Amino acid sequence: MDFARLKLFVEVAEHGSLTKASIALSSVPSAISRKIAAFELECGGRLFHRTGRGVTLTELGQRILPRARELLDGLDCLSEDIRSNAGVPMGEVRVGMLASLSHPVINRLFREVRANYPSIKLHAYGGSNGQLDEWLARGHIDMALLFRYGKAEVGNELPLGIVDTYLIGAKGDPITRHSTVKFSQIDKLPLILPGAPNGLRVILDQVAKKKGISLSIVMEANALPIQKDVVAKGDVHTILAGYAAAQEVELGLLQASRIVNPGIERIVTLGLTNNKPASIATREVARILRTIIDDMSGSMNLRKASGVKVEAASVDKAEQAN
Repeated sequence: MDFARLKLFVEVAEHGSLTKASIALSSVPSAISRKIAAFELECGGRLFHRTGRGVTLTELGQRILPRARELLDGLDCLSEDIRSNAGVPMGEVRVGMLASLSHPVINRLFREVRANYPSIKLHAYGGSNGQLDEWLARGHIDMALLFRYGKAEVGNELPLGIVDTYLIGAKGDPITRHSTVKFSQIDKLPLILPGAPNGLRVILDQVAKKKGISLSIVMEANALPIQKDVVAKGDVHTILAGYAAAQEVELGLLQASRIVNPGIERIVTLGLTNNKPASIATREVARILRTIIDDMSGSMNLRKASGVKVEAASVDKAEQAN
């Protein structure tokens, strides 16, 4: 079995396009196509359906993909551990984050990993909570920073801190000029919020129903910059973690008022995939990430998550296993 072709097969399957895979691999579509054709010959059948919009897996391809990922993950972990045992952690580490968390964290993570472990190559993925959960379950990413709501939902992850939720308005907005705003004041207020499925949207809907108020969602947008840009123009509000709009608030473009009665607390957690063993490089990146979040807790207005009861976190289990 040619592992290079196996890895190429997985790349094309994940990108769903020969062109996208060729860009990611710094190659050309024709070369990718030839190698895939050779691998299909080796496998004894077609692995992809070619369409005008890309490629999709055949039944044979669908059966092979999970085993291919498992083989490659095992090979990567073995290779990384062999090299790491020689002295220096190295290899690829895939980190997933929510958009609101990535802005204050990812730049520092990249620089600290690069300074301390230049042989570790980071891959950063942005997505919703649901997407990150799915990628963790599949082993597509090694770890993720997530938002959880309530103790029962934290599960087998490490809680890093608790963040409050704020109503965000434009400069001069009368509702967000005070430090706090009651949840009841959101009643019928024009809002721009993420579309479903979204954890914050679900919690807001539940609290609104319990309080007997109506959420007036005039626009849905999952992109954080779009939400803030529209709000800055006035006449509409959004709801975010305070640090997600901290820069704009400091520049006087936006105002932020903490939601109370009831407040909406979100737990920032770090989880590792259970789909494959954590390499030494993965454990080192997780350690650095935890240190960064702890160090930035003041600027991010994170409170300690000491009151959150969880099972032994997968990150700690991985470290103990080492």
